[in-house]
Amino acid sequence: MSDSFRTENAAPKQYCKVQAVEFSRPSTVRLPLIILKIAKYLSSPQFRTFSVAKIIWASYKETSTIKTFNITMLARIVIAALMALCAAPAAAGQMHIIHCLGGCPSGTPDTNDTVIRQIYALSANPDTKFADWVAYHITRETMGTSASLSRSWKPDGFLDKEERLEPKDYKGIGTELDSDRGHLAPLASFAGTVFWRDTNILSNIAPQRSDLNKGSWLDLEDAVRELTWAKRRVWVMAGPLYEKPMKQLGHVTGGKDHTVPSAFWKVVATEDGKIAAFIFEQSLARSASHCAQISSLNAIETRSGLTLFPNASPGWVKETLKGALGC
Repeated sequence: MSDSFRTENAAPKQYCKVQAVEFSRPSTVRLPLIILKIAKYLSSPQFRTFSVAKIIWASYKETSTIKTFNITMLARIVIAALMALCAAPAAAGQMHIIHCLGGCPSGTPDTNDTVIRQIYALSANPDTKFADWVAYHITRETMGTSASLSRSWKPDGFLDKEERLEPKDYKGIGTELDSDRGHLAPLASFAGTVFWRDTNILSNIAPQRSDLNKGSWLDLEDAVRELTWAKRRVWVMAGPLYEKPMKQLGHVTGGKDHTVPSAFWKVVATEDGKIAAFIFEQSLARSASHCAQISSLNAIETRSGLTLFPNASPGWVKETLKGALGC
Protein backbone atom coordinates (compact mmCIF):
# COMPACT_ATOMS: atom_id res chain seq x y z
CA MET A 1 0.00 0.00 0.00
CA SER A 2 1.45 3.35 -0.93
CA ASP A 3 -0.40 5.07 1.89
CA SER A 4 1.72 3.29 4.47
CA PHE A 5 1.20 3.03 8.20
CA ARG A 6 3.44 5.37 10.20
CA THR A 7 3.46 7.17 13.51
CA GLU A 8 2.24 10.75 13.71
CA ASN A 9 5.75 12.14 14.21
CA ALA A 10 7.14 10.38 11.14
CA ALA A 11 7.94 12.18 7.91
CA PRO A 12 6.38 12.66 5.47
CA LYS A 13 3.17 13.33 7.42
CA GLN A 14 1.08 10.18 7.21
CA TYR A 15 -1.34 8.77 9.75
CA CYS A 16 -2.74 5.32 10.28
CA LYS A 17 -6.07 5.88 12.04
CA VAL A 18 -7.17 2.55 13.49
CA GLN A 19 -10.45 2.13 15.30
CA ALA A 20 -10.70 -1.67 15.09
CA VAL A 21 -10.11 -4.37 12.54
CA GLU A 22 -12.98 -6.74 13.17
CA PHE A 23 -16.51 -6.82 14.55
CA SER A 24 -18.19 -9.38 16.77
CA ARG A 25 -21.20 -9.40 19.06
CA PRO A 26 -20.61 -10.79 22.57
CA SER A 27 -22.05 -9.05 25.64
CA THR A 28 -21.06 -5.48 26.38
CA VAL A 29 -19.87 -3.87 29.61
CA ARG A 30 -19.20 -0.33 30.72
CA LEU A 31 -15.62 0.84 30.30
CA PRO A 32 -14.40 2.09 33.71
CA LEU A 33 -14.42 5.88 33.85
CA ILE A 34 -10.86 6.04 35.15
CA ILE A 35 -9.59 4.31 32.01
CA LEU A 36 -11.40 6.84 29.83
CA LYS A 37 -9.95 9.73 31.87
CA ILE A 38 -6.43 8.36 31.56
CA ALA A 39 -6.93 7.78 27.83
CA LYS A 40 -8.24 11.32 27.38
CA TYR A 41 -5.26 12.79 29.26
CA LEU A 42 -2.66 10.74 27.37
CA SER A 43 -4.25 11.63 24.02
CA SER A 44 -3.92 15.37 24.69
CA PRO A 45 -1.72 17.52 22.39
CA GLN A 46 1.43 17.31 24.53
CA PHE A 47 1.65 13.60 23.77
CA ARG A 48 2.55 13.65 20.08
CA THR A 49 3.20 9.94 19.60
CA PHE A 50 0.70 7.53 18.10
CA SER A 51 -0.58 5.86 21.28
CA VAL A 52 -3.02 3.20 22.38
CA ALA A 53 -4.69 5.86 24.50
CA LYS A 54 -5.52 7.94 21.43
CA ILE A 55 -7.23 4.99 19.81
CA ILE A 56 -9.22 4.10 22.93
CA TRP A 57 -10.35 7.69 23.38
CA ALA A 58 -11.19 8.22 19.68
CA SER A 59 -13.17 4.98 19.63
CA TYR A 60 -15.04 5.95 22.80
CA LYS A 61 -15.98 9.33 21.30
CA GLU A 62 -17.22 7.65 18.11
CA THR A 63 -19.38 5.22 20.10
CA SER A 64 -20.34 7.62 22.89
CA THR A 65 -24.02 7.33 22.04
CA ILE A 66 -23.83 3.65 22.93
CA LYS A 67 -22.33 4.25 26.40
CA THR A 68 -21.05 0.69 26.57
CA PHE A 69 -17.96 -1.03 25.24
CA ASN A 70 -17.64 -4.51 23.85
CA ILE A 71 -14.74 -6.22 25.67
CA THR A 72 -13.70 -8.07 22.54
CA MET A 73 -13.88 -4.83 20.58
CA LEU A 74 -11.71 -3.06 23.15
CA ALA A 75 -9.18 -5.88 23.06
CA ARG A 76 -9.02 -5.65 19.30
CA ILE A 77 -8.60 -1.88 19.46
CA VAL A 78 -5.58 -2.31 21.73
CA ILE A 79 -4.18 -5.14 19.61
CA ALA A 80 -4.61 -3.07 16.46
CA ALA A 81 -2.83 -0.17 18.13
CA LEU A 82 0.08 -2.37 19.18
CA MET A 83 0.28 -3.76 15.65
CA ALA A 84 0.51 -0.26 14.27
CA LEU A 85 3.16 0.72 16.81
CA CYS A 86 5.25 -2.37 16.12
CA ALA A 87 4.93 -2.01 12.37
CA ALA A 88 5.59 1.73 12.29
CA PRO A 89 9.40 1.64 11.93
CA ALA A 90 9.16 -0.72 8.95
CA ALA A 91 7.30 1.10 6.20
CA ALA A 92 7.47 -1.99 3.99
CA GLY A 93 5.56 -4.11 6.50
CA GLN A 94 2.00 -5.25 5.85
CA MET A 95 -1.10 -4.81 7.97
CA HIS A 96 -3.81 -7.36 7.32
CA ILE A 97 -7.28 -5.80 7.39
CA ILE A 98 -10.38 -7.97 7.45
CA HIS A 99 -12.27 -5.57 5.18
CA CYS A 100 -9.79 -6.12 2.32
CA LEU A 101 -9.88 -9.52 0.63
CA GLY A 102 -6.60 -10.12 -1.15
CA GLY A 103 -5.10 -6.98 0.36
CA CYS A 104 -6.26 -3.38 0.41
CA PRO A 105 -5.86 -1.47 -2.88
CA SER A 106 -2.44 -0.03 -3.62
CA GLY A 107 -1.47 2.87 -5.85
CA THR A 108 -2.93 5.74 -3.83
CA PRO A 109 -0.91 8.93 -3.20
CA ASP A 110 1.57 8.85 -0.32
CA THR A 111 -0.31 11.75 1.29
CA ASN A 112 -3.49 9.68 1.75
CA ASP A 113 -4.68 8.65 5.21
CA THR A 114 -5.75 5.04 5.78
CA VAL A 115 -8.69 4.93 8.20
CA ILE A 116 -9.85 1.61 9.64
CA ARG A 117 -13.18 1.28 11.41
CA GLN A 118 -15.12 -1.72 12.68
CA ILE A 119 -17.24 -1.93 9.53
CA TYR A 120 -15.01 -0.57 6.76
CA ALA A 121 -11.58 0.71 5.80
CA LEU A 122 -10.84 3.59 3.44
CA SER A 123 -8.07 5.67 1.91
CA ALA A 124 -8.87 9.36 2.37
CA ASN A 125 -7.43 11.70 -0.25
CA PRO A 126 -6.59 15.11 1.29
CA ASP A 127 -6.75 16.84 -2.11
CA THR A 128 -10.18 15.66 -3.30
CA LYS A 129 -11.52 15.29 0.28
CA PHE A 130 -13.13 12.01 -0.84
CA ALA A 131 -11.99 8.42 -0.36
CA ASP A 132 -10.00 6.90 -3.23
CA TRP A 133 -11.36 3.54 -2.12
CA VAL A 134 -13.61 2.10 0.57
CA ALA A 135 -13.48 -1.61 1.41
CA TYR A 136 -15.98 -3.50 3.55
CA HIS A 137 -16.98 -7.00 4.55
CA ILE A 138 -20.67 -7.95 4.84
CA THR A 139 -22.09 -10.93 6.71
CA ARG A 140 -25.62 -12.08 7.42
CA GLU A 141 -25.29 -10.63 10.91
CA THR A 142 -24.23 -7.13 9.85
CA MET A 143 -27.23 -6.49 7.59
CA GLY A 144 -30.47 -4.91 8.68
CA THR A 145 -33.27 -2.50 7.78
CA SER A 146 -32.16 1.10 7.36
CA ALA A 147 -35.48 2.86 6.66
CA SER A 148 -35.91 4.09 10.25
CA LEU A 149 -32.25 4.96 10.86
CA SER A 150 -31.13 8.58 10.82
CA ARG A 151 -28.80 10.15 8.29
CA SER A 152 -26.88 12.35 10.68
CA TRP A 153 -23.85 13.46 8.72
CA LYS A 154 -20.60 14.24 10.51
CA PRO A 155 -16.99 14.97 9.54
CA ASP A 156 -14.32 12.33 9.99
CA GLY A 157 -12.69 12.99 13.35
CA PHE A 158 -9.65 10.93 12.35
CA LEU A 159 -8.76 13.49 9.63
CA ASP A 160 -7.33 16.96 10.05
CA LYS A 161 -9.78 19.79 9.31
CA GLU A 162 -7.96 20.74 6.11
CA GLU A 163 -8.20 17.13 4.88
CA ARG A 164 -11.94 16.58 5.25
CA LEU A 165 -15.37 17.86 4.29
CA GLU A 166 -17.92 19.28 6.72
CA PRO A 167 -21.71 18.89 6.54
CA LYS A 168 -22.01 22.52 5.35
CA ASP A 169 -20.00 21.63 2.23
CA TYR A 170 -23.00 19.63 1.02
CA LYS A 171 -25.45 22.52 1.33
CA GLY A 172 -27.53 22.80 -1.84
CA ILE A 173 -26.46 19.40 -3.16
CA GLY A 174 -30.04 18.40 -3.97
CA THR A 175 -31.36 21.62 -5.47
CA GLU A 176 -28.25 22.72 -7.35
CA LEU A 177 -26.53 19.45 -8.24
CA ASP A 178 -29.55 17.11 -8.31
CA SER A 179 -27.42 14.79 -6.19
CA ASP A 180 -27.49 12.84 -2.94
CA ARG A 181 -24.93 12.10 -0.26
CA GLY A 182 -24.02 8.67 -1.62
CA HIS A 183 -22.75 5.98 0.74
CA LEU A 184 -19.73 4.03 -0.50
CA ALA A 185 -20.14 1.50 2.34
CA PRO A 186 -23.96 1.29 2.50
CA LEU A 187 -26.00 1.90 5.63
CA ALA A 188 -28.34 -1.07 5.17
CA SER A 189 -25.42 -3.48 4.96
CA PHE A 190 -24.44 -2.56 8.53
CA ALA A 191 -27.83 -1.71 10.04
CA GLY A 192 -27.56 -4.92 12.07
CA THR A 193 -24.53 -3.60 13.97
CA VAL A 194 -24.13 -0.91 16.61
CA PHE A 195 -21.68 0.82 14.28
CA TRP A 196 -24.16 1.76 11.53
CA ARG A 197 -23.72 5.47 12.31
CA ASP A 198 -20.16 5.24 10.98
CA THR A 199 -21.56 4.89 7.47
CA ASN A 200 -22.73 8.51 7.77
CA ILE A 201 -19.21 9.84 8.36
CA LEU A 202 -18.43 12.07 5.39
CA SER A 203 -15.22 10.27 4.41
CA ASN A 204 -17.55 7.39 3.42
CA ILE A 205 -19.77 9.73 1.39
CA ALA A 206 -19.49 11.17 -2.12
CA PRO A 207 -21.91 13.25 -4.22
CA GLN A 208 -23.96 10.94 -6.43
CA ARG A 209 -26.62 11.98 -8.89
CA SER A 210 -30.00 11.08 -7.43
CA ASP A 211 -30.90 8.91 -10.41
CA LEU A 212 -27.75 6.86 -9.86
CA ASN A 213 -28.00 6.71 -6.07
CA LYS A 214 -31.63 5.60 -6.12
CA GLY A 215 -31.30 3.54 -9.30
CA SER A 216 -28.63 1.08 -10.44
CA TRP A 217 -26.25 1.81 -7.54
CA LEU A 218 -28.98 0.89 -5.05
CA ASP A 219 -29.98 -2.14 -7.13
CA LEU A 220 -26.44 -3.50 -6.91
CA GLU A 221 -26.35 -2.91 -3.14
CA ASP A 222 -29.55 -4.95 -2.84
CA ALA A 223 -28.08 -7.69 -5.05
CA VAL A 224 -24.96 -7.82 -2.88
CA ARG A 225 -27.08 -8.29 0.24
CA GLU A 226 -29.02 -11.09 -1.47
CA LEU A 227 -25.69 -12.71 -2.35
CA THR A 228 -24.57 -12.37 1.27
CA TRP A 229 -27.59 -14.34 2.45
CA ALA A 230 -26.56 -17.13 0.08
CA LYS A 231 -22.79 -17.02 0.65
CA ARG A 232 -22.78 -15.87 4.32
CA ARG A 233 -19.99 -13.32 3.72
CA VAL A 234 -19.07 -11.02 0.85
CA TRP A 235 -16.34 -8.42 0.31
CA VAL A 236 -16.83 -5.16 -1.60
CA MET A 237 -14.58 -2.31 -2.73
CA ALA A 238 -15.82 0.96 -4.22
CA GLY A 239 -14.40 4.29 -5.24
CA PRO A 240 -14.67 7.35 -7.50
CA LEU A 241 -13.38 8.21 -10.97
CA TYR A 242 -12.57 11.73 -12.15
CA GLU A 243 -12.69 11.65 -15.94
CA LYS A 244 -15.17 14.33 -17.05
CA PRO A 245 -15.90 17.91 -15.97
CA MET A 246 -18.65 18.04 -13.35
CA LYS A 247 -20.34 20.89 -11.53
CA GLN A 248 -18.38 21.26 -8.33
CA LEU A 249 -19.50 20.70 -4.77
CA GLY A 250 -19.54 23.98 -2.87
CA HIS A 251 -19.97 26.05 -6.01
CA VAL A 252 -23.33 27.42 -4.87
CA THR A 253 -22.39 28.12 -1.24
CA GLY A 254 -19.50 30.50 -1.83
CA GLY A 255 -17.12 28.10 -0.11
CA LYS A 256 -14.17 26.21 -1.55
CA ASP A 257 -15.09 24.16 -4.60
CA HIS A 258 -14.61 20.39 -4.49
CA THR A 259 -14.36 18.32 -7.66
CA VAL A 260 -17.26 15.89 -7.98
CA PRO A 261 -16.57 12.36 -9.33
CA SER A 262 -17.83 11.69 -12.84
CA ALA A 263 -18.26 7.96 -12.21
CA PHE A 264 -17.92 5.28 -9.54
CA TRP A 265 -16.52 1.77 -9.61
CA LYS A 266 -17.41 -1.22 -7.45
CA VAL A 267 -15.99 -4.73 -7.17
CA VAL A 268 -17.83 -7.53 -5.38
CA ALA A 269 -15.87 -10.62 -4.30
CA THR A 270 -16.30 -13.92 -2.48
CA GLU A 271 -13.70 -15.82 -0.48
CA ASP A 272 -12.94 -18.22 -3.34
CA GLY A 273 -11.77 -15.37 -5.62
CA LYS A 274 -14.90 -14.98 -7.71
CA ILE A 275 -15.56 -11.32 -8.50
CA ALA A 276 -17.81 -9.01 -10.49
CA ALA A 277 -16.68 -5.52 -11.52
CA PHE A 278 -18.92 -2.53 -12.30
CA ILE A 279 -18.49 1.08 -13.43
CA PHE A 280 -21.38 3.54 -12.98
CA GLU A 281 -21.37 6.87 -14.83
CA GLN A 282 -23.01 9.75 -13.00
CA SER A 283 -25.19 10.41 -16.05
CA LEU A 284 -27.07 7.10 -15.82
CA ALA A 285 -30.86 7.21 -15.93
CA ARG A 286 -32.73 5.91 -12.88
CA SER A 287 -34.12 3.06 -14.98
CA ALA A 288 -30.63 1.81 -15.93
CA SER A 289 -29.83 -1.75 -14.90
CA HIS A 290 -26.86 -2.49 -12.69
CA CYS A 291 -26.14 -5.46 -14.92
CA ALA A 292 -25.61 -3.13 -17.88
CA GLN A 293 -22.75 -1.49 -15.96
CA ILE A 294 -20.61 -4.64 -15.74
CA SER A 295 -17.00 -3.90 -16.52
CA SER A 296 -13.71 -5.69 -15.81
CA LEU A 297 -11.07 -5.61 -13.11
CA ASN A 298 -8.52 -4.48 -15.67
CA ALA A 299 -10.70 -1.56 -16.77
CA ILE A 300 -11.20 -0.37 -13.19
CA GLU A 301 -7.51 -0.64 -12.36
CA THR A 302 -6.55 1.18 -15.55
CA ARG A 303 -9.02 4.01 -15.05
CA SER A 304 -8.48 4.42 -11.30
CA GLY A 305 -4.73 3.83 -11.22
CA LEU A 306 -5.17 1.33 -8.37
CA THR A 307 -4.23 -2.31 -7.92
CA LEU A 308 -7.24 -3.87 -6.21
CA PHE A 309 -6.05 -7.28 -5.03
CA PRO A 310 -2.33 -6.65 -4.50
CA ASN A 311 -1.70 -9.68 -2.29
CA ALA A 312 -3.70 -12.20 -4.30
CA SER A 313 -1.82 -15.07 -5.88
CA PRO A 314 -1.75 -15.31 -9.70
CA GLY A 315 -4.92 -16.85 -11.09
CA TRP A 316 -6.87 -16.41 -7.84
CA VAL A 317 -9.23 -13.78 -9.28
CA LYS A 318 -11.97 -15.20 -11.47
CA GLU A 319 -14.50 -12.78 -12.99
CA THR A 320 -17.40 -15.21 -12.75
CA LEU A 321 -19.64 -13.73 -10.04
CA LYS A 322 -22.03 -11.65 -12.17
CA GLY A 323 -24.62 -14.44 -12.41
CA ALA A 324 -24.90 -14.57 -8.63
CA LEU A 325 -25.74 -10.84 -8.70
CA GLY A 326 -28.67 -11.31 -11.04
CA CYS A 327 -26.77 -10.57 -14.27
